[in-house]
Amino acid sequence: MEIIRNDDGTLLVPVTPERAHEVEGDDPDADEVAAAPTTRLLHPGEGGYDEALAEWDLQQHGGESAVSTADGRQEAMALVHAVAEEPDQPVAAVVAELDDPGASAEALRHVLVGGVHAVEDFAAEVSEAEGGEPLKAHQATKIIGEILAELD
Repeated sequence: MEIIRNDDGTLLVPVTPERAHEVEGDDPDADEVAAAPTTRLLHPGEGGYDEALAEWDLQQHGGESAVSTADGRQEAMALVHAVAEEPDQPVAAVVAELDDPGASAEALRHVLVGGVHAVEDFAAEVSEAEGGEPLKAHQATKIIGEILAELD
């Protein structure tokens, strides 16, 4: 089962439960039976969300590694800042103004693959380059997910 990203940014993640023992009568040699896989809904900022979002993105791109360029990163920082500054503005409108959507997407994927610390560092870079207070990691991750969903 794959990870599913919902429109609200939540992720439906498959979870394999611990193995359960099914015992028929008092037979100590009864075989273990695996319980059916279940799912878990993760919200931005919740433990495991960043890793699941990075995994979702890898699923969308066949497991290819992201490569970040300087121009792509600059454009990605401006994009994240624009979405953060005007949260009511549709992400599609901001994405439509990109010069190189592919390079921006790759830069954002590169940030996600780096995990929470990479997202925190990126948010600090956005703040330095564009002004304002740095976004919290879960806010930046949610915005990056929205942008990547729009770019795909």
